[in-house]
Amino acid sequence: MKIQLIRNATLVVHYAGQKFLVDPFLAEKGAYPPLQNAARQDQNNPLVELPVSLNELIQDVNAVILTHLHLDHYDDAAKEALPKDIKIFVQNDEDAMKVMEDGFENVEVLTEKTVFKGTELIKTAGEHGRGEILKILGLVSGVVFKHENEKTLYVAGDTVWYEGVENEISQHEPDIIVVNAGDNQFLEGGSLVMGKEDVYETAKAAPKAEIMAVHMEAVNHWALSREDLRVFAEEKSFAGQLHVPEDGESYSF
Repeated sequence: MKIQLIRNATLVVHYAGQKFLVDPFLAEKGAYPPLQNAARQDQNNPLVELPVSLNELIQDVNAVILTHLHLDHYDDAAKEALPKDIKIFVQNDEDAMKVMEDGFENVEVLTEKTVFKGTELIKTAGEHGRGEILKILGLVSGVVFKHENEKTLYVAGDTVWYEGVENEISQHEPDIIVVNAGDNQFLEGGSLVMGKEDVYETAKAAPKAEIMAVHMEAVNHWALSREDLRVFAEEKSFAGQLHVPEDGESYSF
C-alpha cells in the first residue's frame, strides 16, 4: 500500500494493484473565493498549488471515492478533468444523482459490502462537526479498504472524533488511519473536522495503528497547523504513531 497526500483531503491510494483517487480538489491555487465567516478572508482557495501535474494525478486511476461533495473534496476542476466513464463511488443516492448530473456514467453508492476488483470498500460513519452545524453541513462518510494481501486502511473523511469513529475502529481494527485534522472551522460553531485532541483520541483508540493527518493548511478556514500537531503529538507521546505529510509526500505501509 502506498498513500500520497496531494492537497487538503485529496489522496492517491495504491492498494491491491489498484489506483484510487480520494476526494479530488484539483483547481489551481486561488481559483475560488474564501469561505465566508472564517479566517483569512484575504486568501482565495485553494491556498496552495497542486504538488503534481493534473495529468500525472489522474493518469491510470481505476476508481474515485467521494466521501461527500463539498467543494474542497469535489470541485469544478475535478468535474472537468476526470473521464466521464471513470468508476466513482459516493456515499448515498443523493450524491450519486448529483454526480451523474455532472455527466459521470459509472457511479455507485458505497455500502458496507461493496467490492471493487477484489478490494472490500466499506462505507463508514462520520459527523462533520458537533451540534447545530451538522444540520448545515450535511451527511459525510469515510471508507475502510480491506484485502487479504494488504493491511486494513481506514480513511475517516470529514469527521470529528465521536462514538461513530470509535465504533469503526473497534469493528475494523485498521492498521492505517487517515484523519482530516486541520481543525477547520468558521468563526462560530466549533470544529468541523478533527483537531489535535481528536487525533489524540484516535491514537488512544488504535494504539497499534499508524495515523496519517491530512486536510491541513489548504483552505482558508483551517485552524490547526502541521507544526502545532507535531508538537502536540510529542507532548502527548504519540508522535511515533503519527505521520503529518507535506503536500505531495507519500508513505508506503
